[in-house]
Amino acid sequence: MANLKEIRNRITSIGSTMQITSAMKMVSAAKLKKAQDAITAMRPYSSKLTELLQSLSAAMDSDAGGVYSKQREVKKVLLVIITSNRGLCGGFNSSIIKETIKNIEDNYHGIEVDLLTIGKKGNDILSKSYNILENRNDIFDNLTFEKVTEIAQKAMDLYVDESYDKIEIIYNRFKNAATQIVQVEQFLPIQPIEGGAEANLDYIFEPTKEKIVLELIPKSLKTQLFKAIRDSFAAEHGARMTAMHKATDNAKELRDDLLLTYNKARQAAITNEILEIVGGAEALNN
Repeated sequence: MANLKEIRNRITSIGSTMQITSAMKMVSAAKLKKAQDAITAMRPYSSKLTELLQSLSAAMDSDAGGVYSKQREVKKVLLVIITSNRGLCGGFNSSIIKETIKNIEDNYHGIEVDLLTIGKKGNDILSKSYNILENRNDIFDNLTFEKVTEIAQKAMDLYVDESYDKIEIIYNRFKNAATQIVQVEQFLPIQPIEGGAEANLDYIFEPTKEKIVLELIPKSLKTQLFKAIRDSFAAEHGARMTAMHKATDNAKELRDDLLLTYNKARQAAITNEILEIVGGAEALNN
């Protein structure tokens, strides 16, 4: 009976775990819908704005894009790493950490690299091996464009004063609830796209092309970072919903196996008791 009691305790424990994972799945599903709608609505605007500025930069002189387009010899790099504050979301955070380490080892060997981390999980791991310029765990408490603007402006200022020669963003791009794609995007300097001059023949600029570009570049950079964080936020909830769905299914399968084991052990115990009673009755009769 001690064995049966142990199995019953395990079944009860797994049932409690199932309730937790199922509840977390529903919470993430509710948050995902809102986050997905936000990033889906933002992507066309962000993509078109970036495309316009890149093609304009290609069509103008090398200095027309201002201080944000200057190409310098890369001696010091800043990586903006976007992870989450909480775990239980599968390989969401580990994929970003692995990509960050791979990117540094493959592309920046011998170059000084600092990190600006957004999210607690990435900071906890990467701070053990790399220099963290700043960690912003608070950004997800109230994700707004104004809060992201502070981070973007700081990164832009660090590039302008030549503290860093290149800045990149590493984050998870949301595709669907089950799929997140690791992205490495160059933040600064701005990269003109090939064929930009031909692409802008149909545009009419007022007051001037140069003035428009210089005013839109800071806004475009801030929008780019905000989109990356929004993407990561939606991808996090998708990854957590998927992970909790799998955890719930695994717990249910384990519970069913334990129930089968419990019933077999219980039937064996009952059979043994019947055999003992019958054996005792026959002994009395004899």
